[in-house]
Amino acid sequence: MSADDQRLIQDCLKGRSEAFGELVRRYQDRLYNTVYRLLDNAEDARDVVQDSFLHAYQALKSFKGDSLFFTWLYRIAVNTAFSLKRKQRSILSIDRAREGTATAEPLDASAENQPDFALEQADEERMIQQALNRLSPEHRAVLVMKDMEGQKYETMAEVLEVPIGTIRSRLHRARMELRELLLHQKDQKAK
Repeated sequence: MSADDQRLIQDCLKGRSEAFGELVRRYQDRLYNTVYRLLDNAEDARDVVQDSFLHAYQALKSFKGDSLFFTWLYRIAVNTAFSLKRKQRSILSIDRAREGTATAEPLDASAENQPDFALEQADEERMIQQALNRLSPEHRAVLVMKDMEGQKYETMAEVLEVPIGTIRSRLHRARMELRELLLHQKDQKAK
């Protein structure tokens, strides 16, 4: 754990809540990006991140410092996102969940000025997100953590509380499944 995080945690435990505010500012964007990719819903992602920070604040005394603070917080957020997905799945039928509208992140206008490029990029991003949405939560989590967030296998194993071999296996299966889903989508689009 970084000395700065450790100092902020100690300050927070001494009753200085502004120290926890600094931890929130430091990690909220990274956490939001990950949770958004897991849930594909901006409002749900904001709620999960807020709940995660609240839970972390309430459980801060139990943080042992065996791992990085962000890894501990990341685990809380991923578990909270999985819980929300399970809850939503029990409320909504599978068909209704698939009909939900996906929110697209705004494109970087400076990337290219050609309208075709922006449309193709948006279409590709939409296809990838749709394929990700069809993966199991376990497969989606490892893909987001490794391929989009660049997490190390050790961190992923710690966050998901499974052996590294399981992470590697899930990642391999998830990539294969994602590849098949994307190929199927491209075939359907070509028809």
